Amino acid sequence: MEQEQNKTSVRSTAMVLPLFAVACAAFAFLLLFSSGPGARLNAWDFRTGFAMIKSAGYIGLGCAVVALASSVISARKRHYQGIFVSLLALILALISFSIPLYWKLQAQSYPRIHDISTDLNNPPRFVAISSLRRSGVRYGGIDIATQQMKAYPELKTIVMAVPANEAYKMALLTARDLGWDIVAERPAEGTIEATDTTRWFGFKDDIVIRVVPAGDRSLLDIRSVSRVGISDVGTNAKRVRAFMAKIAPGHK
Repeated sequence: MEQEQNKTSVRSTAMVLPLFAVACAAFAFLLLFSSGPGARLNAWDFRTGFAMIKSAGYIGLGCAVVALASSVISARKRHYQGIFVSLLALILALISFSIPLYWKLQAQSYPRIHDISTDLNNPPRFVAISSLRRSGVRYGGIDIATQQMKAYPELKTIVMAVPANEAYKMALLTARDLGWDIVAERPAEGTIEATDTTRWFGFKDDIVIRVVPAGDRSLLDIRSVSRVGISDVGTNAKRVRAFMAKIAPGHK
């Protein structure tokens, strides 16, 4: 009887480190994957969400070290339950560490701008949305234009082979198909204003589309601007590309 109790005690002790590792890794995992949804639900602001992602990365790295040590110790003792729990902790920890690291590296590969336009000399202007934003929407000028030309040289004015009124209708339909919230329609001016919401943090980004006649053709420009932040991690450029690909496939 006493021998059985000793075995049980040894097994319980052997599980302390694996259980600690998996609990720590699970916390980091939860911290990471609740950061964006929590901000989107207004449980905390986006800065707190960013801090949660950063913390999850550091905690995940520490947990990975603990989980690795735990798996080695469990393997030496041939404690298979401990090995399984340690490996589970290692997987969760590596996920919690690698995703923030990947996002950080991705962010560093994009220019620190958040205002993208297909017309850099005369970007489409916001009117209705400008009044909704406290500081309006001002273009950053030559510095922003230079960075955009270097990073996204393909984003240029779209020449539509249809009259302006047809191009306007196509632009409005495309914006709706992409799930954007239409804020203002001004057919007489050839402009459309809309807002798009990012999936993870729920950031509100604003879009303005401008269509002007050019004989029997028309010129279409689109501008996408984030409301917060300095770098958009390429989000606005991706949005502009998605619009261009949908309304004018094969455009160059």
